[in-house]
Amino acid sequence: MITVTPEWLKQIDALKNVPEDQLQWWIDKSRHYIIPEGEFLFEEDAPVIGTHVVVSGKFKVFYLQNGRRVDVLEYGDKNITGHLPFSRGKAAGASGQAKEDSQIMTFPVELTNELIHTHFELTQALVHVMTDRVREGMALQQQNEKMMALGKLSAGLAHELNNPAAAIVRSSTLLKKHLLMQPDTFKKVIHVNMTSEQVDDVIERMFGVMAQTGRCTLSLMQRADKEDELTDWLDDHDVENSMEIAEHFVEFNFTLDDLEYFGEKIKGASLSPVLNWINNNLVTEKMVTDIQDASQRISDLVGSVKNFTHMDRAQDKQFSDIRNGIRNTLTMLNHKIKKNSVEIIENFDETLPQVNAFIGELNQVWTNLIDNALDAMETTENRKLEIKTERDKEFVKVTIIDNGPGIPEDVKDKIFDPFFTTKEIGKGTGLGLDVVMRIVKQHNGSIKARSVPGRTEFEVCFPINGL
Repeated sequence: MITVTPEWLKQIDALKNVPEDQLQWWIDKSRHYIIPEGEFLFEEDAPVIGTHVVVSGKFKVFYLQNGRRVDVLEYGDKNITGHLPFSRGKAAGASGQAKEDSQIMTFPVELTNELIHTHFELTQALVHVMTDRVREGMALQQQNEKMMALGKLSAGLAHELNNPAAAIVRSSTLLKKHLLMQPDTFKKVIHVNMTSEQVDDVIERMFGVMAQTGRCTLSLMQRADKEDELTDWLDDHDVENSMEIAEHFVEFNFTLDDLEYFGEKIKGASLSPVLNWINNNLVTEKMVTDIQDASQRISDLVGSVKNFTHMDRAQDKQFSDIRNGIRNTLTMLNHKIKKNSVEIIENFDETLPQVNAFIGELNQVWTNLIDNALDAMETTENRKLEIKTERDKEFVKVTIIDNGPGIPEDVKDKIFDPFFTTKEIGKGTGLGLDVVMRIVKQHNGSIKARSVPGRTEFEVCFPINGL
């Protein structure tokens, strides 16, 4: 074993200015022993027994979450852990397991009061260790909060991007197959005997109908009746593929009058190949439109991500329309909104001027508040989320209102406290509202919470000019 002396302890940065007589007292009052590899120096929820100095060896620290082991950190020799002066913790918040045979010096918790009253410099040094530990813990928890938020957004974005991506793959595959069938249609069309004027009339009518905005919005019953009506006409005129043609013609709002028009312009055996040619054009148009819509959806989502993170802007205050940030946030959380069937009510003041703010950080505020509201409404029927923006003299006010069960009366005063959470383990770190409060104060603003069963409001207010 290593002989622990005051000179050895002074190698620890936190203890280098502590008088040697106090360090010698600390050594004499401590227990010196070996923790074998695999054994625990402390265990989660077990009572703390003292202040531990790792003289040699390595330890890994972890906690259990829903029965799963979550590694926190590792540390080696010359580290101080366990109970520290003025610490209110009575039980360990995690477990420390030796990765190898390790030498430990443990100062018993029962002597802490004597330490505080008789050895000021040593106490002060250990308090500095505790504040460093709290600061590092805060940074770790904040990182965890960011990673959890990123995980939620990533899961939603993956789902949102998967749908249009799958649509593009599906439509492009069908389009390729469809184009391979075009030669058969072309063979029949080239044998059609039509004048140039007739061809122009057919093309003009076809593109005139296709140019109409909006697809068919009929009910299933109305649509079936329309298709039957067109199918009967096509069968009466000996047109091949009558059912398929009728389906696509109804989809593009072709009517019986359009068929009558084609019937007048095209006589005899030419009618069937011409209408099948038109049908092929409609199918191609539909597939290309589906690919275009899906591609645009992906482009819009990527644009929303860039605007949400403000990744292409300088990291300083800028004037921006606050409604854009809120709408980008709603896009990020759209999967969760749809999954929970939440009705979004946008009550925006259209005359609100641009605000001077750290836009990327404000988006964190909207994300935390909206995500909390969505979580709060999980057990609510007819879920509604209202977002209001309005001007209050030289301030902008944003209110986020949900119709969830409300905040319990006994925790209303704690919701902005760091690490406080009412969520289940794994769903929150208790730093969401602490982050919100920090960002709002950074903008010289304020945040208020009002809650009764069925209505919870978070009101964020900050200067328009950023001062």
